[in-house]
Amino acid sequence: MATTEQTHAAVEIEAITRVVARVEHAQRNELPDEFVALFRADAIWTTGHGRRLFGREEIAAFTRQVLPGAMRESTVTYEVEHVLFIRPDVAAVKVRAQYRTPDGRPIGNAGSPMYVMSKEDGEWRLTACQNTEVFEAA
Repeated sequence: MATTEQTHAAVEIEAITRVVARVEHAQRNELPDEFVALFRADAIWTTGHGRRLFGREEIAAFTRQVLPGAMRESTVTYEVEHVLFIRPDVAAVKVRAQYRTPDGRPIGNAGSPMYVMSKEDGEWRLTACQNTEVFEAA
């Protein structure tokens, strides 16, 4: 990859990482409207328990039901593990989610979300996302 392409990729990965940080912030602070604003209007979201949600309105209705109170006994951190640019304006983003106690100790299984993101009007948006819980082999 040429230096210009590497620089461009690094800038875009930084922008994508900021979106993932906004997902974390919205969830940790139980801010459904901020969370939902990160999606395209026609986005697809599959929850960690397999519920399929189609479109921002359906995602919003679900989020407004489950997010308030969800962080009372735990919180979550997100880390971008890998970004694959499918096109310059479309990226598959692998994220590591770690659920934690309010004082920061890891609890339960980690999560392994996959976010397909698209760049719309200069902003990266969540487009097709799948949350998955990671079960360690016994």
